[in-house]
Amino acid sequence: MTTVTRPPGTAPAPASPEARVFPPGFTWGTATAAYQIEGAAAVDGRTPSIWDTYSRTPGRVRNGDTGDIATDHYHRWREDVALMKELGVGAYRFSVSWPRVQPTGRGPAIQKGLDFYRRLTDELRANDIRPVATLYHWDLPQELEDAGGWPERATTDRFAEYAGLVAEALGDRVESWTTLNEPWCSAFLGYASGVHAPGRTDQVAALRAAHHLNLAHGKAAQAVRAALAPDTPVSITLNIHHVRPRTQAPADVDAARRIDAVANRVFLGPLLDGAYPEDLLADTARLTDWSFVRDGDTATARQPLDFLGVNYYSPTLVSAADDTASHTADGHGASAHSPWPGADQVGFHQSPGSTTAMGWSVDPSGLYDLLHRIGDDAPGLPLVITENGAAYDDYADPSGEVRDPERIAYLHGHLEAVHRAIASGVDVRGYFLWSLLDNFEWSYGYSKRFGAVYVDYPTGRRTPKSSARWYSRIARTGTLPATPEDE
Repeated sequence: MTTVTRPPGTAPAPASPEARVFPPGFTWGTATAAYQIEGAAAVDGRTPSIWDTYSRTPGRVRNGDTGDIATDHYHRWREDVALMKELGVGAYRFSVSWPRVQPTGRGPAIQKGLDFYRRLTDELRANDIRPVATLYHWDLPQELEDAGGWPERATTDRFAEYAGLVAEALGDRVESWTTLNEPWCSAFLGYASGVHAPGRTDQVAALRAAHHLNLAHGKAAQAVRAALAPDTPVSITLNIHHVRPRTQAPADVDAARRIDAVANRVFLGPLLDGAYPEDLLADTARLTDWSFVRDGDTATARQPLDFLGVNYYSPTLVSAADDTASHTADGHGASAHSPWPGADQVGFHQSPGSTTAMGWSVDPSGLYDLLHRIGDDAPGLPLVITENGAAYDDYADPSGEVRDPERIAYLHGHLEAVHRAIASGVDVRGYFLWSLLDNFEWSYGYSKRFGAVYVDYPTGRRTPKSSARWYSRIARTGTLPATPEDE
């Protein structure tokens, strides 16, 4: 895979303002993750995940927040499906909680856990909303972490077993399967910087975890297709970083190459090409000889993909390290430990322009560039935007309305970028708004709101924001208005 090296501020100008019509059959959806919304942390046999343990550890999560209750989706799922019906979306991307259906990460599934997802998917289908299931969105059963977690090879076999169990149980309801969500976060935020569960800070363990996540994807894809049919649609979702050098100086360009290797090509190489990139191996040689990669592993990881899920929020601006740079990208939490093995001499900078409540720059051109990068380097592979959205400081006004024009402007700019990418030949098949609901935002607790629907956490009351009504019109018509203000 090539690295995009255009500096910031040089994106092609958008087309003249006019309504954009998306292709027939384009999927409009919304997305969530189990630990962020379900709650019911100790109900019906569910046991702790690494995020239950991490969020209960003092100092790990803002305000000591946990996902014990979250938005109580486990009990309010009918209400939430009704909200999706009201939005007019055609698909819902949710994740299955591993410790809810296989509490120890081993052995038979618990039927009460599976029954929850059976009820949810039945309700979705009854409302003409297509279920899109993600098997893993970061909630590893704590018992598997106690046995070594993702740095241990045995976890890949446990994940394949779990994937087969879920596929057998839900295969008559779910048509499309995603194995992993953002394995970069699982590996490098979880095991290198420690700002995500399980909170470890070992760069070699992070590289081992990255490899085993690649291998687990391949084994899970095989297990799903073995349980259902060889042509069952399977995908993986990556948060591919759009990396830009601050300048075109050779040292800055090399910094972008290093981050692209450990952010993107550590996954894209095995998944699409069946090999790790040589420059990544060289960059990390002082840390490990990669002997944990066995013969046949990358061939297993390289399973046929029906589409590649792409999560995008903001570009990444880097340079050779200097006094003006930080050692990590913004928005991943404070840590003295870097999530970037082999890139110690790289600095990160705030991109120019406005920012969201996460401190992430608003730059739709990064999404346009990223889609073109993947489309050019992996021709024939359909793409789906599986997450895109923004956190802002939303509140209910005295009338009970939640007005979020900044989010509408963010979404409009990014949907315009998607439409321009499609118009220029990139095969993008769908867009899933992150997120349906305000929810538990990992190490930020409940302090950041990404939802199209406002959640009053003490009562659980749901209130669609103005962005929800705006997105509903687009999902129903397949047409993006010329400006964010257009009705």
